[in-house]
Formats: sequence, structure tokens, C-alpha cells
Amino acid sequence: MTTQGAVIALSNNQMSKVFAGSVTDGVWTNLQDSLSASNLGILIPNATINRAVGTYEEGLGAYRIINAQTLAVSRRGWLSKEGYACYSSGAIPAHRVQPNEIVQAFTQPVEATSAESNVLAWVTTTKGTELYQSLGVKDDTATEMKTALQDQTIGDAGFNSTLASLSFQIEDGGRLILVQIFDSAGGVIWQQAGNFRMPSAGGTSAYYNFDAKGLGISIGKGFTMKVTTKSA
Repeated sequence: MTTQGAVIALSNNQMSKVFAGSVTDGVWTNLQDSLSASNLGILIPNATINRAVGTYEEGLGAYRIINAQTLAVSRRGWLSKEGYACYSSGAIPAHRVQPNEIVQAFTQPVEATSAESNVLAWVTTTKGTELYQSLGVKDDTATEMKTALQDQTIGDAGFNSTLASLSFQIEDGGRLILVQIFDSAGGVIWQQAGNFRMPSAGGTSAYYNFDAKGLGISIGKGFTMKVTTKSA
């Protein structure tokens, strides 16, 4: 398995702490304080943070703040390519750090095969938020996304829930052409066009290729979510 470095600064208006480490691609990996090698909850228990700004080396990546005992995830989001962090975009709802919490990163490399891309997505339903992925997506080919850890379709993981938000990240240089949701009969019930991601020309965000909030799509058994992409 491949590895790469990831860094994330968690801060408020008065202080910041930097967490870093070598991340195994495709695995949630714990990041520790760059100075003391301490976990988040041990380093600043009960401190309130309102910003998370992180980067990966190459490919694509996400982060989460999770309780190591209960596994409850309190905050999550995207990492940007090294050199393209944005302090303004890193604002998060204020969060009081719990003593058992840690910060983790999940990365994937640039797909080695030409004309293919790796894709991640944060998917929020009334059941909660899950990280989805699809690896080696062939150019111009609608390809299904499944949960990164359990390999479940949206129709299984989100059955009998309402889809509230979607956020997609394509590997460096890639473009999200289309995101589609199909019902159990294969009919398209919702679709939208995507974009490039900065620093690619035409990108409007360094963090996502598509981001939608305030959705209200009922998810039934057998539903699928597919993406169509174009590699760099």
C-alpha cells in the first residue's frame, strides 16, 4: 500500500495546533501534534476550535475528528493539495474538543492508470454522514460510488433515509462531469454537472469538485449513485 504525508491545523481565533503524519492511502490514519506527538484530545482537551485547514501531498484526501472510544465523529471535511490550503474555507462550526478525540486523515493517490481517476464523496443522509469512494473510474463512464469502509451502495447504507447533502473530490487535475442518482429500476431521479478543482483552470474551490446542501431526496432500496469523470 502507498503512503503520503498529511497535515491539518486545528485552531480558533487565539491559537492553533498542527497535526501531521504519514498516512496509508485508503485507511483512516491518526495524526498527532507535530511538536509533542500527542493526540488531539490529550493536547487541548475542552478547547474550542472553529477552523480546520489541512493538506495532502498528491491525489485527494479527507479528514475527520472522531472519539476514539465511542467512534462518534464530531467534525469532517476535505484536505486540499499541498500548497493550496485556504484559511477562509477552513471555517467549521465551533467544536469543544473532548479528551478522547483524535484527528484522522484518509487519502488516495493519483490513479496510476491513464484515463482513470480516484473519487471520494462525503454523503449526508438523515442516518448520518459517510465517506464514499470509487477507484479507477474510467473517463466518460458512469461508475458507482460505495461507502469507503463497508463497500455499500447508497441504497443499502442510506435505505429509508433522506439525502441531505453531497460533496465530491476528484483526484488532482480531474473533472467531475456528472453526478447521478438512480432508482432501483435504473431510472435517473437526480443529476447535476460538476467542475474542476483548483489549481486546475476553471476550478472554484481547492477542496471540492461539487458541493450541494439542502437536498431532500428520499433514498430507497436498490438506489445507486454514480459519477462520470475526466482525468487530467
